[in-house]
Amino acid sequence: MSPKRAAKPLPPSLRSLPSVGALLESQELSSYRGRAPHQVIAAAARDAIAAARVSLRAGASRKPVEAPAVREILRDAVRRVESALRPAPRPVINATGIVLHTNLGRAVLGEEAIAAVAETARHYTDLELDLARGTRGSRMAHAEPILVELLGAEAALVVNNNAAAMLLALNTFSLGKEAVVSRGQLVEIGGSFRIPEILERAGAVLREVGTTNKTRLRDYERAIGPKTGMLLRVHPSNFAMVGFTEEVGREDLVALARKRGLPLVEDIGSGALIDFTRWGLPAEPVAREAIAQGVPVVCFSGDKLLGGPQAGIIAGKRRLIAALKANPMARALRVDKLTLAALVATLRLYRDPDRLADRIPTLRMLGEPVENVRERANRILREIFADRASQRGAEVVACTTEVGGGAMPLARVPSYALALRPARGKVEDLARSLRTGSDPVIGRIESGRLLLDLRTVSRDELPKLAAAIVRALEEES
Repeated sequence: MSPKRAAKPLPPSLRSLPSVGALLESQELSSYRGRAPHQVIAAAARDAIAAARVSLRAGASRKPVEAPAVREILRDAVRRVESALRPAPRPVINATGIVLHTNLGRAVLGEEAIAAVAETARHYTDLELDLARGTRGSRMAHAEPILVELLGAEAALVVNNNAAAMLLALNTFSLGKEAVVSRGQLVEIGGSFRIPEILERAGAVLREVGTTNKTRLRDYERAIGPKTGMLLRVHPSNFAMVGFTEEVGREDLVALARKRGLPLVEDIGSGALIDFTRWGLPAEPVAREAIAQGVPVVCFSGDKLLGGPQAGIIAGKRRLIAALKANPMARALRVDKLTLAALVATLRLYRDPDRLADRIPTLRMLGEPVENVRERANRILREIFADRASQRGAEVVACTTEVGGGAMPLARVPSYALALRPARGKVEDLARSLRTGSDPVIGRIESGRLLLDLRTVSRDELPKLAAAIVRALEEES
């Protein structure tokens, strides 16, 4: 039996690392007792020591290194505790100018919707209880009446999002059958989800007609046969095709579907309930108009131009909506009580169209006069930099931005931004410093400058934005 080898002594730098107990007794970590669970604080201390150990071993493989000071390890441990205590998802300041930024959660809810969510979360509710009869009810009873009223539909249904609405419709009307759709409408709707893939997962068979740029009514007529389950019309949402193009109008497809006894489902995408041309923006398909023109099933998003929570809204003929409700998949795709509360509160605001821009943040940001945006940008410049602005390379610049969320792809919304150039280093480093601060700020980089677009920054956020800019520039100095 071979003798045991003696354990190799640890390098002095590793032996000098503090213990977990020593870090926990420090003033810095002791201050978190009562605010954070002990296991969170202890894990932060262990992870900070482990990170220092890994760094030392990596450096020692090249040359002798000294252990980091205890205060540096403590600083790392504190950062880890703070990270564990932050809310998730984490609030950020959207200075991109993009009103419906998918990565930032799309629509910001209005105060009425926020209050409704809080009240619903705080109490038990009649989510699926008919109070008058004392029997089980339907959660759709809360949203369906207001949707029917606003859209002029016979019935309505709400699911998790618009992709879910499409999935449910395809599975209900075209399971094992063909869904006929124009080749020019086979779009990718975001997050790498493509219409053909949704068709496949729904159990439908894709029957594309026409060409990429031109589809005519006779293309649909020739495709319809014994295997046809439905006709599908898709709003392109996130792209526009111009030039030598042709698409079949809504009225013609409605007439064809009625003549052949087929369901027609139209995905109008962004969920506009009003005419956006009043603010100089391009016209978007309006749900009520589609239903009034005879489309039997219309679906759209709740968290885009409607300005509500993530949801997929389906409305139309009673018998077709009833078929959707009866599909077992509807239960898997249904929305929860918080989403319903926010959606109903948002929809009720549409009963008073003249006040919408004041009460729904999405509409307020899209319709705000550009002079108001410029005033906020100049206010930030004055408060932060005073007469040192030119030394910092900061200025207010006119710019344009996008609506976002796949809505109005050709629209360019005029705006104003605070443009920053780093005194040293890269503009990407300045952007990262703002993103990783205690109040993260998300801007956009253009022409070597960091633009902080004030169209999507409210007055209430200006103090936090100012403080974040000051901190980022001080770190750079």
